[in-house]
Amino acid sequence: MTKLNKEYWEEKYKTGQTGWDIGHVSTPIKEYIDQIKNKDIKILIPGAGHSYEAEYLYEKGFKNIYVADIAAAPLNTFKKRLPKFPEEHLIQADFFDISGTFDLIIEHTFFCALNPLKRKDYALKVFDILNEKGKIAGLLFDFPLTEKGPPYGGCKEEYVEYFNPYFKINKIEACYNSIKPRKERELFFIFEKK
Repeated sequence: MTKLNKEYWEEKYKTGQTGWDIGHVSTPIKEYIDQIKNKDIKILIPGAGHSYEAEYLYEKGFKNIYVADIAAAPLNTFKKRLPKFPEEHLIQADFFDISGTFDLIIEHTFFCALNPLKRKDYALKVFDILNEKGKIAGLLFDFPLTEKGPPYGGCKEEYVEYFNPYFKINKIEACYNSIKPRKERELFFIFEKK
């Protein structure tokens, strides 16, 4: 299996091999953000890449957004796009080294880009860095798990198995509003910390 380290991801950005980057906020995540009333909540977007989700949140008046990626390239691009975004809210780090606590974690392509052997660790890390009653919400790919990746895919039953020990499964269902290339290949989910 490919070693998914900082150098791997920097090379992907350097060579433009960013097939996961759709160039705008994902429709399901946009619609989820649109229904959030409390704009003071502390939000983390891990493995954020160019983070159109963070840009959308920022434009909607959310100010407590943290964007994290192991690679510097997407964070630098984000800074150029949003020069007024607080630089101290840009975190270049391995997700598993992130500290602090958050009210909401937005998941978009990161979980399925991790080595599948780290999925249980991811669920526990998310539990650890979410505040009481904190939520993780977003998208997970819905296609058979493969050794070729990233993304590696997975299914609803597998995801529930990882998260159920730590989270109330509020929702996990086929995404009705995916972008065309991902139609019938995404699950939208909302999990709440137990």
